[in-house]
Amino acid sequence: MDFYKYVLENQDLIINKIKELLRIPSVLTEFDPNSEFPFGVEINNSLHYMLDLAKKDGFVTKNIKNYAAHIEFGKGKEIVGVLCHLDVVPEGENWTNPPFSPVIKDGKLYARGSGDDKGPTMAAYFAVRFLKELGIKPNKRIRIILGTDEETGWRGIEKYFKTEEMPSVGFAPDASFPLIYAEKGIYTFDINGKVKDESLLTFNAGDRYNVVPDYAECTLSIDLKDEFKKYLSFNGFHGEVKDDKYIIHGKRSHAMLPSLGINAAFILAGFLNEHISNDFTKFIVTYLSFDHLGEKLEIEHNDPEMKDFTMNPAIFEYEDNEFRIGINCRYPKGWNKEESIIKIDEASKKYKFKFNEISDNPVHYVDKEDPLVKTLHAAYIKHTGDTETPLMTIGGGTYSRALNKAVAFGASMPHRKDVAHQVDEHVFIEDILKATAIYMDALFELTK
Repeated sequence: MDFYKYVLENQDLIINKIKELLRIPSVLTEFDPNSEFPFGVEINNSLHYMLDLAKKDGFVTKNIKNYAAHIEFGKGKEIVGVLCHLDVVPEGENWTNPPFSPVIKDGKLYARGSGDDKGPTMAAYFAVRFLKELGIKPNKRIRIILGTDEETGWRGIEKYFKTEEMPSVGFAPDASFPLIYAEKGIYTFDINGKVKDESLLTFNAGDRYNVVPDYAECTLSIDLKDEFKKYLSFNGFHGEVKDDKYIIHGKRSHAMLPSLGINAAFILAGFLNEHISNDFTKFIVTYLSFDHLGEKLEIEHNDPEMKDFTMNPAIFEYEDNEFRIGINCRYPKGWNKEESIIKIDEASKKYKFKFNEISDNPVHYVDKEDPLVKTLHAAYIKHTGDTETPLMTIGGGTYSRALNKAVAFGASMPHRKDVAHQVDEHVFIEDILKATAIYMDALFELTK
């Protein structure tokens, strides 16, 4: 059976449904566990869009109090899970086109969430729908699990698995092909403190731990406008003074690849550190600025298989001389957490600041020889002919780590530029269509 031919015959339908989902601005604004919509109205709208679509197509669905939901097809004791998420990161600035008004140009579909993760979610959905349409009857249940909080706290998926069955195997269509068999651990911590300084009134940058901040601003009690303009001009930085705010524009990127971004907070702190005496800016410059590897804190590590430890200082909040710096790290196997915590704590105490651990999500690893990996890889090879691109490890954290045995699988093809969490996020139309066929084959084989 030629699954790819069937996908191509229905490509307009797939793309139109992706566009409809992308038009919903499903960014978390506030979490309210007491609300009917715990992650906000728009994320809830995305969840119900998928559930309504699935009900209309004749699938069994279940909604877990608007925290998460699933769409199910087939019969059997075992479950094959497909773990997707419908929330997206904030849009950021300077999009070529509005981020929630999908545009197709040069074979690419532009919108926030097109690649992470609404486009791949819809590819997985249509893979299951097309198997159903073609009369295939799986011997296991295929369950598309829809998360709502992947980009922030994973509260949706955690709530889901408190009451629902754990699939025996699965995959998350939220990364790249051919397959991600291991993901770095994700360690998040804050540095909090209070300083004595009358010059710096406020300093703000960043809104998510997993994003490199592309905007930073501060206000001052002293006039440094001329110095700031010279600093920008001399270094070729992008910024301005507007309404007494000193503003820097950087470049967003995903926290797993902080080297691809330009952290606006580093640039602003560097300027301030030249003109005022403030331990907040001194700490940033001394231990954090332009150091993705943690070398200044002496917490760096490299694993030959999973590569470098990386660090993303992501959130900066300063007002009334009190501050918080939120930092997100991605660590490979072999990183010594205990020794690193001691070094971070020692650096903080030099300035009488406090180190606070927020969370630790350990390394996720599935052996490359596992039957799950072999089956998924074979489906990829069948539709691409690519036997050369190696299986990968990444610094990102996908929902695959929510299962005992799962991997990240597509939907971006190898060698595509990583644009997740960036301005002008996009996905190649041909990748989404090919991914849909690959998912059809993979699920067909996994549920025989």
